Amino acid sequence: MSNLQTLTARFGPSIGAAPAALAMPLGILALITLMVLPIPSIMLDAFFVLNIALSIAILMAALNATKPLDFSAFPSVLLFATLLRLALNVASTRIVLVEGHKGGAAAGQVIESFGAFLVDGNFAVGLFVFIILLIINLVVVTKGAGRVSEVSARFTLDALPGKQMAIDADIAAGLMTAEEARARRIEVSTEADFYGAMDGTSKFVKGDAIAAMLILGVNLIAGFALGMLSHDLTAGEAAEFYVTLAVGDALVAQVPALLLSIAAAAIVTRVSDTRNLVGQIGGQFSDPRAWLPVGVVLGALGLIPAMPQTVFLPAAGLVFWLVWHLRRKANTPAEVEAAPEPVDAEKIAIEDVCDHTLVTIELGYGLVHLVDKAKSAPLVARITGVRKQLSQGFGFVVPRFRVRDSLDLPANDYRIVLGGVTVGGASLKPAQVLAIDTGEVGGRTSLHGQAAVDPSFGCPGLWIPPEQRETAVAEGYLVVDPSTIVATHLNQLLSTRGEAMLGPEEVRGILDAVKDRAPGLVEAVHPDPLSLAALTRLLRGMLADGIPLGHPLPILSSIALGLQQTQDFDALVDRVRADLGALLVAQVCPPDTPLPVVTLDASLEAAILGGMIDPTTGQPLIEPDCARMIGDRVAEMVEASAGGPLAMIVQPPVRRPVARLLRQRAPGCLVLSITELPAAQPVEVAAIIGTPELTPPNTGTSEPLEALA
Repeated sequence: MSNLQTLTARFGPSIGAAPAALAMPLGILALITLMVLPIPSIMLDAFFVLNIALSIAILMAALNATKPLDFSAFPSVLLFATLLRLALNVASTRIVLVEGHKGGAAAGQVIESFGAFLVDGNFAVGLFVFIILLIINLVVVTKGAGRVSEVSARFTLDALPGKQMAIDADIAAGLMTAEEARARRIEVSTEADFYGAMDGTSKFVKGDAIAAMLILGVNLIAGFALGMLSHDLTAGEAAEFYVTLAVGDALVAQVPALLLSIAAAAIVTRVSDTRNLVGQIGGQFSDPRAWLPVGVVLGALGLIPAMPQTVFLPAAGLVFWLVWHLRRKANTPAEVEAAPEPVDAEKIAIEDVCDHTLVTIELGYGLVHLVDKAKSAPLVARITGVRKQLSQGFGFVVPRFRVRDSLDLPANDYRIVLGGVTVGGASLKPAQVLAIDTGEVGGRTSLHGQAAVDPSFGCPGLWIPPEQRETAVAEGYLVVDPSTIVATHLNQLLSTRGEAMLGPEEVRGILDAVKDRAPGLVEAVHPDPLSLAALTRLLRGMLADGIPLGHPLPILSSIALGLQQTQDFDALVDRVRADLGALLVAQVCPPDTPLPVVTLDASLEAAILGGMIDPTTGQPLIEPDCARMIGDRVAEMVEASAGGPLAMIVQPPVRRPVARLLRQRAPGCLVLSITELPAAQPVEVAAIIGTPELTPPNTGTSEPLEALA
C-alpha cells in the first residue's frame, strides 16, 4: 500500500475535510501574493470580473435577507471583499506604472474599457466621475452606515441584560419553553456580536474609500513622473496614457466598493420582517392612498404652460393607472387560505404553564451537549434504552421522558424529576470519565483524579481523562462516561417506582392488548365491577408489592376470581399475591433451588400483632426499637449473601408492615406471607430473628415450611 493510501485509510475523514478547512487560509495567502508578486494582465482582468461579481452577489444577499442576522457572516465577508479590492489596487497600480507607457491595453482590457467607455477618452471627465462616486461612497453611504452601525451596536449591548432578564421572566412564568429560551438567548447573543462586528467593519469600508483616493493620487503623480523621466514622454502623452489608466483603474475599484457600501447600509438599516427588503418596501408602498396625491400633483404641474407637458402628463397618467391597479388588487379577494384568528396576547394556555411529562431529566448548561444531535446525542439513545428496559420489567409502556436544561442548576449538575418531585441527581465532569471501584481494584493504583462517588450504587470512583480509560480498565475499574452515569442512575431510581408511572392510559393500553386475545377476561373485570380508576389503583398496589405486569392474563384471572369473594382493596391484593406466589419467588430464586428464608420468632410476631395499630389503615405498626433490630439484622444477612436470594416469611397480618420496613432498610430481601409461598418450593431457614440464630441443615424438601406453619 502506498503512503497516500495509508494516510487515506487512517485519516480519511480528516483528509476529506481538509480542502474546506484550508480554503480560507489559502484565499488569504493568495491575496497577499497578489499584493507582492506581479501578475499578467489577463489574470488581473479575471480578478476584476470576480470582484465585480462578488460585490453584486453580496448586495443581492443583503437585499434578500429577511432580517440582519440572516446574513450574520456579512462583517467577515465585507472584510475579505475589501482586502481583495485593495490587493487588486496594488496589482493594477504595479501594471499601470510599469506598462502604462505602452498604451491603454497594457493594463488589461477591463481597465481600458472603463477608461474608454465610462470616461469617453477624456481623463478629466473620468476624474470628476471618480470624485463624485467617492463623495457618494465616503460622505453619504459609508458615513451613514457607520453611524447606524455604531448606534445599533451601542443600543444592542445596552439592551442585552434586559433581554436576558425578559427571557428568564418568560421561563419563570411558563410562557416560554427551555428550547425556545435557548434559541432566543443564542439569537440575542448573535445580534450583539453582529452589530459590534458591523461597527468595526464600517471602519474598513471608510478606510477603503480613503485608500482609493490616495492610490489614485499616487498613480497620477507617479505616472506623470515615470512617463516623462523614464520613458521620455511629453506631458500630454503621459496624461493620455497614465492618467486615463489611473482613472479607469480607480473606477473599476470604486464601482464594487460602492456596491458593498450599499449592501452594508441595507443590512444595518434593516428592520426584522418576514419578507426581504424588496417585498417589505413594496408591501408598504402598495397603499393606493399614498399614490393618488402624487398623480394629482404631477397632473397639475403638467397643466402649467411653462412645464414640459410631454413629461409630466404621461407620468401623471402612469401614477393614476398605478392607483387604479392597486385599488383593484386590494378589492380582489385573495385566493389563499383564511388567515388564522388573532392570538390574544393576554390568553395563557394550559400547555404554556404545565409540564405534561411524568419523568423529566434536567441538565445544567454544561451538560447540554449530551443531547446535542450534532454530537450524536449519546444521552438520548441511552435514555431510550432505559425506557425500553423499564417497560419490559414493569409490563407496560412507560410514558416518554423529557430532557431539558435548567437555569437553576449548576453547570455540570443534573437531576431526575418524577411527577414534579426530585428523586435524585448528581454532579458530573463533562470532559472526563468516571472510573468506579466495584471491589476488584487492589490497594494501590496509578490513577490520579478527582475523588467521586457513583450516584447509582454509592461506589467510590475517580474522575479521569478519557486517555486513561485503558489503564483504569486494566487495574480493575469500571469506566463509564457521563451519559452512562445519568442513564444508569435514571434506571436505578425508576426501577423501584413503577407504580408512580402507571396511570389510566397505561392500564387502558394493557386492557386493549388483552382484549384482542381474551375479551371475556377483560369483561369480567372492567368496567364492572372495577372502573378504570379502581383497576389502576389495584395494579399500582401490585407493582408496589413487587408484582410485574408483564403477564397480564394470570393477573387479571386472579383478580376476576378474587372479585367473587371480596372487593376490599387490601384483601384483593393479598388474594392475588397468594395466587401469584410462584411468580414472586421465581424473581429471586431459580427453580428447584432451596430458597434461603428468614423468619420472625413467634413471640416477636405476637408482640407486633398485639402492639400499636395504624388508625387509618388498620395495619399493625412496628415499634421503633423492634423495627431497628429487624432492619439491621436483615440488612446484615442481605450483605452477607452477596446478592444471593433471601426471603422473609411471616404471618399474613404482619407482611405489610414488615415489607414496608424492609423496603427501606433491606430492599434485596423478598417479604412473603406463609400463604404466598408455593407448597412445592424447597426452603432452608437461614435465621429466626428474635431467638438465637438457627441454621438447620438444607434438606432439599419443604419440611421447614411445615414447621413455619
